[in-house]
Amino acid sequence: MASGDVTAFDTAFALLQQSVDSGRIPGGVLGVIDRAGNRQVRVTGFAQKVGVQRVMTRETWFDLASLTKVIFTTPRILGLAARGDLDLDAPIVSVIPDFRQYAPQCWERQVTFRQCLGHQTPFPAVEPIYTYGDDPERLRAFVLQREWRSGPAVYSDINYILLGIALERIEGRKIRAMDAGSGFAFAGPPDKTAATEFCRWRGRVLCGEVHDENCFALQGSGHAGLFGAVDAVLDFAHDVLRGDAAGDPVVGWMRAPVSERRTHGWERPYDGWSGGHHCNATVIGHTGFTGTGLWIDFERGQAWTLLTNRVHPSRHVDSGIFALRSAVGDAMNRI
Repeated sequence: MASGDVTAFDTAFALLQQSVDSGRIPGGVLGVIDRAGNRQVRVTGFAQKVGVQRVMTRETWFDLASLTKVIFTTPRILGLAARGDLDLDAPIVSVIPDFRQYAPQCWERQVTFRQCLGHQTPFPAVEPIYTYGDDPERLRAFVLQREWRSGPAVYSDINYILLGIALERIEGRKIRAMDAGSGFAFAGPPDKTAATEFCRWRGRVLCGEVHDENCFALQGSGHAGLFGAVDAVLDFAHDVLRGDAAGDPVVGWMRAPVSERRTHGWERPYDGWSGGHHCNATVIGHTGFTGTGLWIDFERGQAWTLLTNRVHPSRHVDSGIFALRSAVGDAMNRI
């Protein structure tokens, strides 16, 4: 990157540093990469503060939470579509024929892959699936046979839980038996992973095991569960930027709008979104509940990621993550 980029990157990192210095976030990593592969990474704070203290490093792994949706699940579904193995406008039951099998005329059986990718379904945002039992196969059956309450289209984990089950049916194996992708895994090395929450349900500080309760109970899911360090996330973004330049149809779908706020899998700029106030129309982005995020700017040929452990040791505090993401985005948009 040109030397002029440093000032903007420094400005963005200073915002993260302020959040750490104020005690609102234990630690974080900021990284940026361009289409040529040039990158900058800077680290601050602690990977863990409760139980033991560990400093954050460039090699620290993160529970990427809902970045799983866009780094793992979305590319695989779109890849199947690009190869002609899946029709995005076909209903989910084309792969999961037993979905709501006792109600053949129900609305759930009409939901398509494209609608799930773009969160254009009537499913609720979230459901405490983990409270209905501890057998992952029984919980999958619960997801598939439950009469889901219908509401307005919202961002819903249920969409991606279903997409994950579809992938499992197509591949004939559970998600955790699949290739997580270069530099990624479905668990993090405990001594190298940023700690997340003290989980009241599991009775321990989580470190290297998935924070999301439903993903933990399902023992793998399409909506959460991926772990990786900053360079793996940047490598993924670099591949997307290069794929765009090469005309990859998967990246084309990632960019293609399905609604005012969403593309296939990703968010696109709107007033108040996570990527800041000054993004151009080509930017896509996504965040994760644990404090992670990735944004890709196709016009400028760059991507940035902000990885934090803002839920450590508890989600029930005001970490300021929403304002931080937006402010970092505004700084990065100067590059």
